[in-house]
Amino acid sequence: MTTEDPTPQEPTEKAKGEAPAKQSEERRAEPILVAEEIVAGYLPEINVLNGCNVELARNEIAGIIGPNGAGKSTLVKAMFGLVPIRSGSVRFRGDDITNAMAHTLVAKGIGYVPQRDNVFPTLTVEENLRMGTFLKPKEFERRYEWVVGLFPRLEERRKQRAGSMSGGERQMLAMGRVLMAEPEVLFLDEPSAGLSPAFQDQVFEQIKTINETGVSIIMVEQNARRCLQICDHGFVLDQGRNAHAGTGRELLHDQKVIETYLGTLAKVA
Repeated sequence: MTTEDPTPQEPTEKAKGEAPAKQSEERRAEPILVAEEIVAGYLPEINVLNGCNVELARNEIAGIIGPNGAGKSTLVKAMFGLVPIRSGSVRFRGDDITNAMAHTLVAKGIGYVPQRDNVFPTLTVEENLRMGTFLKPKEFERRYEWVVGLFPRLEERRKQRAGSMSGGERQMLAMGRVLMAEPEVLFLDEPSAGLSPAFQDQVFEQIKTINETGVSIIMVEQNARRCLQICDHGFVLDQGRNAHAGTGRELLHDQKVIETYLGTLAKVA
């Protein structure tokens, strides 16, 4: 039987506001991760991405928004080695990681939380979190204390099977499991999908908290307005290409972006 989501605390107006600039332009000139001219797709000779570019600076949140079918999730999957890149490159801390295997990227310090099937439903919360330290099992206790410090609910549900948890709790567990590996960069694919508006707000606040601990984040999100409110830089994809790019604040107030994308994509006024 699925547990109902408890009523979360309503975020303050300050929490709902736009992200302040955290980095100088000089520091942004040396991004930690760069994807350039990415061409990729699932089927031979059929490209979903047609030359996409994304940069992520250290300690920042980069948001990727756009209409359905724009290639947002495909871009993150390609950067994480789950969709073959046919041309272009991905570099992490200066090293070429184009088409590297997922387990190699985890070892290098990159984590990925997929939109669906992101927990092991028959395993307990603790067992799911142990899966996050499979490369360094001796680190479990140290990382467990850190993760439940971020997500106290996981400590309360430690022996509960993940499949019986609420949607919001499962999303919390999915992020916690990936954080157990102590990533430097975190990819999030539609983290608020399927959640109630109140729990979407809670997830965005958790993402900000994770980022404040020093984890750099690339987030794909359909809730465009809420995404731009918390991200430092944003990238708008359309038909597999970059349509717009700028700071979250710039895109949030760009009239063309508002008229073309935010009017239909935004879910939060």
